[in-house]
Amino acid sequence: MQRVWAVADFLGRPAVMKQRFSKAYRHPTLDAALTASRTRAEARALARARALGVAAPALLYVDVEASTLVMERVPGRSLKEVLRDAGEGGGDSAGAGPNPAALAAAVGAAVAALHDGGLVHGDLTTSNLLVRDADNSLVVIDFGLATHSNLAEDRAVDLYVLERAVTAAHAGAAGDAIFAAVLAAYKSSSRAWCSTLNKFAEVRLRGRKRSMVG
Repeated sequence: MQRVWAVADFLGRPAVMKQRFSKAYRHPTLDAALTASRTRAEARALARARALGVAAPALLYVDVEASTLVMERVPGRSLKEVLRDAGEGGGDSAGAGPNPAALAAAVGAAVAALHDGGLVHGDLTTSNLLVRDADNSLVVIDFGLATHSNLAEDRAVDLYVLERAVTAAHAGAAGDAIFAAVLAAYKSSSRAWCSTLNKFAEVRLRGRKRSMVG
């Protein structure tokens, strides 16, 4: 369980504060250790993402004892909102508004950089991808479930979660085209694209079989 809220002024800049809370069903000692571990892991994942050249919120403060992170607040909208508006005719692929094709390419390149750096996001949905108001650039947020992994299976699951999120936000052929553009950018950017996309095909097939069975 966690709470995320905006802070108007933290050390002179707008911020977002994220705090994890204890879970009553866990032994207090185990709960404290797990919560502290996950707070540290998220802080490390944020720092790692930025070191890999992926746009992510700057980490401003960490209080492990209070299970709290303070991060840069990024003015923008989620990719989910942007795709929804584009599907309703609110997008402008030729003007100054967010361009879904360009954003798809940016997503693919960002995910490839994370994966090549051994970082799996763990919750790669369109709600955790922000589009900056200032320049329509992409920012990856919420590394609370991120893990360090070099397994093709883990990278493939990340992509599968993203595919489900993209096609849910932008249904039909348009959603398929956007995700195809994500994969194309991933393939052109990732050093390990072959093993990842081969495993992704397997993960996708398993997921579809589960959906058919119900």
